Amino acid sequence: MLSELPHSPAAERNKAPILEQLQRVLPRDAIVLEIASGTGQHVAHFAAACPQQTWQPSDPDALNVLSTATRCDQARLYNVHPPLQLDVHQSPWRVTDECDAVFCANLIHIAPWSATAALLAGAGRVLRADGPGLVVLYGPFREGGRHTAPSNEAFDTSLRARNPDWGVRDLEAVTALAAAQGFRVHSLARLPANNLLVVFARQPGSTTPAAA
Repeated sequence: MLSELPHSPAAERNKAPILEQLQRVLPRDAIVLEIASGTGQHVAHFAAACPQQTWQPSDPDALNVLSTATRCDQARLYNVHPPLQLDVHQSPWRVTDECDAVFCANLIHIAPWSATAALLAGAGRVLRADGPGLVVLYGPFREGGRHTAPSNEAFDTSLRARNPDWGVRDLEAVTALAAAQGFRVHSLARLPANNLLVVFARQPGSTTPAAA
């Protein structure tokens, strides 16, 4: 276990408004897979506030997995499963239980576009057939081909300077990719700091396309 836990100021700021929205859309007893858990601040906050839900954190980075495990153990969060080391590009995902929802914050803009496709395809395979089939994405988006705020435009520029495959994604492009996997937009909430929380729901009668 870690003696000093990594800390994300952004996660600390946005965890409360995200939780408020999650409590509106997730079933009270939902089983939720979190992709890209990072430091574990989000899942620890959500699980503590919603003890009847079950959370499965995951992250590709071993240090983040350890941080999440330590944080949740210290908080005695018995409704959080041990975090998985999981990269969305891996197929199939090593997830034991089917889930009601997949939650992912601040990943798709700091990863190549292929990660968005892999995230949505993987979610379709782990969501149980008789559940609500929700995919919840949080972060900055462009809308109508434009940034929603100067701060997001500056952020996008800095991301692309670090890696040309990164960048703030067009909501319409993500929505189209989700539709190809059998999901439609269920709801959209505008959160502080010019971020969106977009909820996709699996369309009735849809089937999961073959893995890309």
